[in-house]
Amino acid sequence: MIQARKRFGQHFLHDPAVLARIVQAVNPRAGEHLVEIGPGPGALTSHLLERTPAMDAIEIDRDLAALLRERFGERLTLHEADALRFDFAALAGARGGPLRVVGNLPYNISTPLLFHLLGCIGHIVDMHVMLQKEVVERMAAPPGTEHYGRLGVMLAPHVDVHWLFDVGPGAFQPPPRVWSAVARLVVLPRPRFALPEAWPRIVAAAFSQRRKTIRNSLKGLVPPDAWSAAGVDPGARPEVLTPQQFASLAALAHPAGL
Repeated sequence: MIQARKRFGQHFLHDPAVLARIVQAVNPRAGEHLVEIGPGPGALTSHLLERTPAMDAIEIDRDLAALLRERFGERLTLHEADALRFDFAALAGARGGPLRVVGNLPYNISTPLLFHLLGCIGHIVDMHVMLQKEVVERMAAPPGTEHYGRLGVMLAPHVDVHWLFDVGPGAFQPPPRVWSAVARLVVLPRPRFALPEAWPRIVAAAFSQRRKTIRNSLKGLVPPDAWSAAGVDPGARPEVLTPQQFASLAALAHPAGL
């Protein structure tokens, strides 16, 4: 019997109703290129393979990888790797088209993993991911709300976020201490607005100390005349700015290293 390992943040989804809802949301079809992150013992994998002839999966745990190979054979192309370092763009190239990403993402790496996926967003069609509910709240939060922050701003130009449903701790083994949620991220054919080179740097700096005004957060990063040119109140706090306003400030930012 496979035991969940704390160092990998493993909580294995086993609830049949939740598994069925995820598969229904994904609605895989033949000819699509599915890749599952962290399949664990293969509960979701099994349901997905009922709807598609073959798929890829990324699993870091060697014992689970051996179990998955034995269980699914050639129908599952298994990549024994760390998803944080996996080259999704190369996989899309090997498969001859963009990927559909599915996964019960480990909570201890979920945000870094989302940023890693953003780095190859042009090779992804959509993502159906199980995350800690708090993370989905941050992904979906509009400006001016409690959970709005760096993650939601960085996702905004690239994807439409759909909060599908919540999942209680009892759906997992072992049960986590928090509620989870399933979200669908649909990748847009092109970004909603132009993304200057300084965009990630400006957004990260703005939310590094949320209690500061945007003027203080970005001190030394944008020139004094940037505020009026971007239509931004320098006395406002970062959480009230729209993603487009961050892009306007980034377009006016000092070059990196100054």
